[in-house]
Amino acid sequence: MENIVQRVQLLGGDVQLFKRPRSPFWYAQTTVAGRQRKTSTKKESQKLAEEAAKTWYLTLIGKAANGELSSERTFAAAAKKFMAEYETITQGQRSPKWVEGHRGRIRLHLMPFFGETDLPAITPGMIQDYRVHRIKVGTAPRGGNFKKRKGLPDPTPAELKKILEDAKAVGQERVVRPPSRSTLHDEVVTLNLVLKTAARHGWLNSLPDISAPYNAQTKIVRRPWFSPDEYKALYAASRENARNPGQPQFKWHAEQLHDFILFVGNTGLRPDEAWNLQHRDVSIITDHATGERILQIEVRGKRGVGYCKSMPGAVIPYERTLNRPKPTRGLQPRNRSKKNPKPVLAPEYPERTDRVFPQTHAKMFRELLHAVDLKFDRDGKPRTFYSLRHTYICLRLTEGADIYQVAKNCRTSVEMVEEHYAAHIANMINASAVNVMRPKAARAAERQANAAGNAPKSVTRTARTPSRPVRPAHKTKLRDAERGPADYQTAPGDLTVKR
Repeated sequence: MENIVQRVQLLGGDVQLFKRPRSPFWYAQTTVAGRQRKTSTKKESQKLAEEAAKTWYLTLIGKAANGELSSERTFAAAAKKFMAEYETITQGQRSPKWVEGHRGRIRLHLMPFFGETDLPAITPGMIQDYRVHRIKVGTAPRGGNFKKRKGLPDPTPAELKKILEDAKAVGQERVVRPPSRSTLHDEVVTLNLVLKTAARHGWLNSLPDISAPYNAQTKIVRRPWFSPDEYKALYAASRENARNPGQPQFKWHAEQLHDFILFVGNTGLRPDEAWNLQHRDVSIITDHATGERILQIEVRGKRGVGYCKSMPGAVIPYERTLNRPKPTRGLQPRNRSKKNPKPVLAPEYPERTDRVFPQTHAKMFRELLHAVDLKFDRDGKPRTFYSLRHTYICLRLTEGADIYQVAKNCRTSVEMVEEHYAAHIANMINASAVNVMRPKAARAAERQANAAGNAPKSVTRTARTPSRPVRPAHKTKLRDAERGPADYQTAPGDLTVKR
């Protein structure tokens, strides 16, 4: 709550004049058309501020009488209410990073566009205009000098128009890289949550349609992964990098990266799940079905707490991380005297509560992918740490593993595996079930039957089908029943009376 150092009542208390602690100007506040409104008088003198506040108040009263002043809640009020509720109610259920993501999307992208817009004025057309505006803004440098400045809100539509005009006037072409589909999707999801908050409090009668037109996703997209040969080339290159890093101080990091590639490739963990993993969450057990040593992992991540059983190839990389001393770079005191050198620090090994992979090594992994020409897949999509998880799933399906067991071990759904992984695995198609052919004798008999059926038939006179349904036997007239079979010939299925 803001601190007020001075407050003055005007017009019988309808207008309040006040001063903030670190501002020389007076501010005015009133309630008109069912909504509280504030403004700065831009005056340092109290007498001049009183005159400006009265003029501002009377102007608002006139606009309200003419219907020019809206009494609806704005998007800014709904966004403020949403963040207050969301952060409090989801405490302990959503990570602080996820909550901060909503706050950042509102501050950087949604507020500059919607801002003081009345909630009923936010229509499906305006939401589509927002998508177009975001694509125009993109991730290009912002500001008049066209320098990259992170953390600044997007320009409003009017400001963007002026920026583009200035760039065109000076002949400086503005390179725009539009946001990715997932980024724009996250922003629309945040927008929908704000609108749902407004509807929950009665500020909005109905939710607008936020679905994206024209771009219905009908094509199944393959997740970028490493084929068996590519995966072998990757871990062979990482092994060589671990043996001979570019500089000796990077040896520990190179060894950790090599073990991370093998660990995730044999467990299918999500990257954040592997980075949050502690040594007390991993147990080396013997599988009763195969008799091989595997890892039983208690996973904490996107889906909460779950379990994973690894391939045998994950045991040795994990044992190396368990027996690898912690890095001492920056901890070893410098030897300023040759006669009295500083003692070498004793090796310190990981403890139960230490993370298995304390660092991500993202830059080293990216450079490694470029070195072996594996950064992009066949469709031009960049590979990331997540591609190791995709590789695990695809290789398990290729070897004939049960799709339900794979989905359960990876803490995902069968539908997700079928859509993004199994649809691209050739071994998921049973050739013996697809390439079915009938025996030659059966096909020859069918051709003969078709040939006989196409022959011209002789025209025979059949009995006329009665238009009325046949009466039951107990309602048939006696004179019809007394007739013998010689009088007429009954058609098959007709009711007859036994004599």
